[in-house]
Amino acid sequence: MRRWHGLDDVPGEWGRSVVTIGVFDGVHRGHQRLVDRTAELARELGLPTVVITFDPHPDEVVRPGTHPPLLCTPKRRAALLAGLGADAVMVLPFTLELSQMGPDEFVQSVLVDRLHAARVVVGEDFRFGHRAKGDVALLKELGGKYDFEAEGVPLVADGQPISSTLVRERLAGGDVEGAARLLGRPHRVEGVVVRGAQRGRDLGFPTANLESLPHTAIPRDGVYAGYLNCDDYGRTHDDRSAGHPDARWPAAISIGVNPTFEGSERTVEAYALDRDDLDLYGAHVSVDFTARLRDTLKFDSVDALVEQMRHDVDRARELTRE
Repeated sequence: MRRWHGLDDVPGEWGRSVVTIGVFDGVHRGHQRLVDRTAELARELGLPTVVITFDPHPDEVVRPGTHPPLLCTPKRRAALLAGLGADAVMVLPFTLELSQMGPDEFVQSVLVDRLHAARVVVGEDFRFGHRAKGDVALLKELGGKYDFEAEGVPLVADGQPISSTLVRERLAGGDVEGAARLLGRPHRVEGVVVRGAQRGRDLGFPTANLESLPHTAIPRDGVYAGYLNCDDYGRTHDDRSAGHPDARWPAAISIGVNPTFEGSERTVEAYALDRDDLDLYGAHVSVDFTARLRDTLKFDSVDALVEQMRHDVDRARELTRE
């Protein structure tokens, strides 16, 4: 899979292609339907599939300060799109200049001059060009002018509309299972492991404290079951003897401010079940959320907190048993 950052990365000899465009935040099941249709057309025509996505999120450029919580990083987004059959993913920097292009100029400079689009597939509510003046009808009209065909596809799954906004709403309510149904997989939060207060280790449950990227969509405060992943763990650690060759561990995950200890900073902490030997400081890790266990609570004593944590770990173990 080719990955391009901007139009200048497209090879000069690049021929005709079938293109789909969108932010694709989360690459949810509606997006998957869109990419599947694009890949289907590409196979019929014997052409490569190209996916155009944007970074940063267009809302942050058009309306600064309104950046929505992001469901996945640009790198993760590109990997998910490649897994759907994209031959090339272009991460197009969304700049003020780009936002001010008229619909015709956008189509000519992005779809025609660089990608030589033969077909263009978009969501049926797709908007483009300055002040979002372009829609699917105009895209089809411009296709007649520039020798490509365009079509709009409804972003639905099981007959129900799906949007990134709807996924964010599920996560904001702590409904990680509902979000997973919309995404087609568990929601993931990525970050670098940093040193926290280290209370978990003192209590017998050493946790990886994630410093997540800005604007990350983090589920509602609470305790969850899921998985802790570290893709680069095997490069510096021989973990095969422990039965985890892929460095993926069932986990109990806590989100909140640690009210029992009068905390004020919101954290995402993951305890790899039954593992007290992991050295993950400085590593890039991810957490997959599969089920919500309970709300964040303030306990009257440390002993009461530890007792509840034991129950949480037992429940997480049941839910992640494979």
